[in-house]
Amino acid sequence: MDFAHRSAMGGVAQGQVSAVPNLPSPLPALGAGRHAGHGLAGTGRGSAGAWAIGFVRDLHRRFLQQCEKGGGAVGPTRRGKGTKIMAIADRRGFPVAVGIASASPHETKLVEPTVQQRFTTALPQCLIGDRAYDSDPLDARLQQQHGIELVAPHKSNRSRPKTQDGRRLRRYCRRWKIERLFAWLHNFRRLVTRWEYYEANFLGLVQLGCILILMRNYL
Repeated sequence: MDFAHRSAMGGVAQGQVSAVPNLPSPLPALGAGRHAGHGLAGTGRGSAGAWAIGFVRDLHRRFLQQCEKGGGAVGPTRRGKGTKIMAIADRRGFPVAVGIASASPHETKLVEPTVQQRFTTALPQCLIGDRAYDSDPLDARLQQQHGIELVAPHKSNRSRPKTQDGRRLRRYCRRWKIERLFAWLHNFRRLVTRWEYYEANFLGLVQLGCILILMRNYL
């Protein structure tokens, strides 16, 4: 029978036609989830098999989008769950250190772990950050333990005496270079949205993006 027109197909088969038992159903059950197209993928021929494999892949990706993010270094935010990418750039805007962490802890608690994950052996002499890094305990730890001077403008609601020198704050105008680095990283779609469950896999992709940025500018 012709399933498209529901009529008898023209012509008579020549010779003897053997019966094929246990044929798969032409419309598999959708309730089977991501395994719905395995029967068609094995028995299809030509474009039909490719269509069945693509159907399974699309259904699997759609299943991932509907679930909450899981794995390591994933924390709650106002818009859901996410992961922070912490990076340090040099004076030319190229990555010097990069790391990932949960979105829950504040940036002031992630500065020292990011410095420890740097690509170079020498420590930076000065770090420039935005108002979120205005923290006197952080300034003291970086200066005493690592010899790093932190340059960050004070918050508008700061009640303690000012500690930043106005002449040193002139370097804050160079902070656009770290923003350019994140713009370069966001050109890689795999880093904009995290699909990896394991923390090490996502960190490896971030490091790979930094390697590609360095190779494009040095080679």
